[in-house]
Amino acid sequence: MKKLLLLCLLLSQSILLSQTILNSAVLNLNKPTENGQLINAEDVKTHEVYVFATDNKTINILKYNKSMFLVNQFKDTLRAEQKRVLIGYSIGEDGNPTLYWGSDNHKNIRIIKYNLETKTSNPLSFDFPANTGNTITSFQKNNTFYVVSKEKDQEHLLLFEFRNEKCEIKMFNFAPFSFKNEKGQGVSFSALIQYHYPIEKIESDDFSSLDKSENKSKMYVNDDGIVLTFDYNTKRTQAFNLNFQTNEVTEKIFDTPVTQTPSTTNSFYLENKLYQISANSDQMLFSIKDFDSGKSIKNISISKNDSITFKNSPMFLQINGERPQKLKTTSKFLKQLSTVNSALSAFKSKQYTYVTFGGFAAYQTLGLSYNNMDFNNVQNASKMVFFDTALNSDFEFINNDHLEPLAIDNLNYFLSTSKTISLVSILKVPDFYILGYYDIATKSYVMRKFTDGFMDQNPGNPIMNKAMFTKSLPSSRN
Repeated sequence: MKKLLLLCLLLSQSILLSQTILNSAVLNLNKPTENGQLINAEDVKTHEVYVFATDNKTINILKYNKSMFLVNQFKDTLRAEQKRVLIGYSIGEDGNPTLYWGSDNHKNIRIIKYNLETKTSNPLSFDFPANTGNTITSFQKNNTFYVVSKEKDQEHLLLFEFRNEKCEIKMFNFAPFSFKNEKGQGVSFSALIQYHYPIEKIESDDFSSLDKSENKSKMYVNDDGIVLTFDYNTKRTQAFNLNFQTNEVTEKIFDTPVTQTPSTTNSFYLENKLYQISANSDQMLFSIKDFDSGKSIKNISISKNDSITFKNSPMFLQINGERPQKLKTTSKFLKQLSTVNSALSAFKSKQYTYVTFGGFAAYQTLGLSYNNMDFNNVQNASKMVFFDTALNSDFEFINNDHLEPLAIDNLNYFLSTSKTISLVSILKVPDFYILGYYDIATKSYVMRKFTDGFMDQNPGNPIMNKAMFTKSLPSSRN
């Protein structure tokens, strides 16, 4: 995706991106490209910003106030965590950070509490219970660090909540619910997510490219819990609310739009709305439903003989991540769409909701080498079809191919054209994005602010497809 964004921008007129250097600090990291890790973090209560930057020997902690002035700095030696991966952070009531270091076998977390005033650190260790299975994901929310795992051969998920040097384990039970495909064939919850459709965590602050959103099992984190959606049954989206306070699991069923012939289906959740797609070679249906009530908000039907009047980009076919080809007719688009897994993604800016329609498939091809008679030369391949749209607050399509680029478009263009950046962490704050990175040339940590639009107000938008030309951001929430 990064190459596509860069291509479109280089073919356009020269622009000045909406970005500003906020701050920089000298850090002499040892071989950062080999050993370094970087996380930007925000204290959601005070809006102070922390930077955690490591090499193979040390951890550097920088603390900025809400005006982005450096107010504290601490450098500490890495010990037992030296060969571990920095997987997350939490911020205590006293304003001091705690970092979490994962092990290769995912059985143990080394926890280090840092005191920036006394310049000391306190190590702790947490061992997952013996029956804990695979880790599904980890994330930060409201200054707290969470790990979600699947307990072995059990019909529930475990949520490990790390806060103020304590861990609370919560269980979400799925045993009361049935999981059946469109033919009525049942499967256990454990088998569903462990063997058939592993859960993909979706970041709400980032565009989700179709190679992520085409997954049939997805997780979305809200302020008060988790939303899970399952699209293994082509007739419906099966969704669940997991409440952090009560540990209650609530099921919701949303019928998918019905096409005349069999289709591939999928969904995407955003801000209490469920976006659904059904597609085959003759037809594509799209709907938006209110997540709480199930009430239909919008329905669109496109046949192969129609013109898609609401798209804000060309229709594209992309093979193996190479330069995309334009598809001239809806019929050609639907024909290609029928050969992949249908998918959509949505992203909310201040003004619009951007939606990408399409599909993705990853597969393997067998390359033959006649010189050495090697018939096992397996090569990975991919195929994606897509186009981009935008909706206003009333869920009406905006027919405008000159929409200004978003902050993350500008941010990713900057990354695409910068040659000395080693480590990257991106933090979304209410009004803009903060890009933190290590500059190899100056041996310093640099913090840049990115906003929507152009600074020079030149007309036209060089980014043909906002959602698909933006690579997945390396989230600071891990």
